[in-house]
Amino acid sequence: MSLFFFLFFDTIKNMDSKIRKIIVPFFLAAAILVSFGLGIWLGRSQIVCEACPPQEIDFSLFWNAWKVIQDKFVAKDNLDTKGMIYGAISGMIKSLNDPYTIFLEPSDAKRFTEDVKGTFEGVGMEIGIRKNQLQVVSPLEGSPAQKAGLRAGDKILEVNGTSTIDMTVEEAVNLIRGPKGTEVVLNVFREDWQDAKDIKIIRAVINVPSLKWELKENDIAYIKLYQFSENASPDFRKAVIEILASPANRIILDLRNNPGGYLEVAQDIAGWFLENGQTVTIEDFGEKQEEEIYKAQGSANLLPYPTVVLINQGSASASEILAGALRDNRKVKLIGETSFGKGSVQEMEKLKDGSSLKVTIARWLTPNGESISEKGLEPDIKAEISDKDLKDGKDPQLDKAIEIIKNLE
Repeated sequence: MSLFFFLFFDTIKNMDSKIRKIIVPFFLAAAILVSFGLGIWLGRSQIVCEACPPQEIDFSLFWNAWKVIQDKFVAKDNLDTKGMIYGAISGMIKSLNDPYTIFLEPSDAKRFTEDVKGTFEGVGMEIGIRKNQLQVVSPLEGSPAQKAGLRAGDKILEVNGTSTIDMTVEEAVNLIRGPKGTEVVLNVFREDWQDAKDIKIIRAVINVPSLKWELKENDIAYIKLYQFSENASPDFRKAVIEILASPANRIILDLRNNPGGYLEVAQDIAGWFLENGQTVTIEDFGEKQEEEIYKAQGSANLLPYPTVVLINQGSASASEILAGALRDNRKVKLIGETSFGKGSVQEMEKLKDGSSLKVTIARWLTPNGESISEKGLEPDIKAEISDKDLKDGKDPQLDKAIEIIKNLE
């Protein structure tokens, strides 16, 4: 460019002064425009768009459909641009066929944070999707859902008359939750029922305890862990101190109907049962990425105690991680029913308008490398509990655990 300017000015200096006065201003203006355009082109070529799709992906079909709707849809006044964008994102997520990867609009994203901390108003149960069917993972302790007779594994067919077919967990939560004192009607089917039943539940303030413990048969510490909440770690520490000072010399850990919670809490509790440094769980990211191993860190004060673990269909996520860790490291017997199979890891990614994506980024493996996802953990000793048992106040699963633990050294 500089050589061009030199040759140009060298040429025009020999021109007639009148011609030179006409040509030079035009040339300078053209040169400025060319330089400006070149600067824009160079600038654009260096812009990195982190949110832009790879160049080989053709979005013209999407924009073609968008334009057709904008041009031809009969009720143009009803078009909601943001709603259309949210719907497109939701459709994209649905095509992944992963019930745990979800899109949350701003109001849903805010509500999501209530699930594992504090109190909320609703019926008090964890729900999930298994084999494309919305079902109860577990009713929470002392909740209206538990008092209404809902059980882990119950299939929810309708909520207030609305079918749950193709309904996401978050959509179901929005329908089931509500102010205390109000009613919600769930149409529910259970495997040993002939027909589905309507169950009416009055919503209330839900505040779930983390655990309780008591002595059974004078020397068995029975620990019922309801969830891996923020309070579970300090509450478990307090329980361990009391157990160590008691006549207990063996432990039944009851993880039935425990829907999970914080991984860190499960890791902390595992530290009471396992040797320091033993594997609690493995986070598998797939695609030949390096696995992350979570290890026990703690005093291992409960390591000498013979232990068994109770599980059922309502044992999910962190419950399955802890149960698998005790089984693989200490050969602890699992008693009851197959667990739920929530063995994937989700990460919340905030989007610019306050909405969020909850994305499955990895899967949990037991210390022996077994995947928990979908299939759950099989009990070493199967034991079932019927509706009649519950009505009669009987617990054959706990009875079996007591029978087994008595014979362990």
